[in-house]
Amino acid sequence: MSQKPPQSLTADEVLALLFQLTKDPKSSIHKSKQLRNYCMALLMVDAGMRVSEVANLLIGDLVIAGHPVSQIVIRPEIAKRGRGRSINTTARLKEAISKINSTFWFYLKMSPTDFAFLGQRKSKPISVMQIQRIIANAGKIALQRHIHPHMLRHTFATRLMKVTNARVVQQLLGHRHLSSTQIYTHPDGTDLKMAVDKMDSTG
Repeated sequence: MSQKPPQSLTADEVLALLFQLTKDPKSSIHKSKQLRNYCMALLMVDAGMRVSEVANLLIGDLVIAGHPVSQIVIRPEIAKRGRGRSINTTARLKEAISKINSTFWFYLKMSPTDFAFLGQRKSKPISVMQIQRIIANAGKIALQRHIHPHMLRHTFATRLMKVTNARVVQQLLGHRHLSSTQIYTHPDGTDLKMAVDKMDSTG
């Protein structure tokens, strides 16, 4: 029996979720928390990070000499099974890191060794459960359904699989075995439509 491919979000759904996290004018969330939540979501959907990896990032993992990094290095000590890796940052992720750094981390004179995303206590990182609640609450409002942080990582992998091969995706996701990555090779409805359209256009 073939394994069912993981759920991912469409491009429009990603935008709607991101909008809810940081752009909704009805939101009463403090601006610093909006920036935090938006940046955390981008780290999962644009860099494929696991929620536990996001929770344990340090400011120094994202900012060097006052500038957002071009490549995020996932340290082995926070990666699953110690499989560290490097992931290039997208333009919108760089912009989000730059904004939270200039308006929050730099303003509060935080250190590169401080946790990037704080929870209730300033000395402690945000918890995995809190990130899950943030994404789930935004998903209910923006998409009217339950969204789990892993769906953002799955979205990253699904998008990558359309433009590169499974070996590259394996490295970027930090999978030990290629079989873990191959679940993203299943074609979806869009893939099937594009295949028929392409055939039709070539006569």
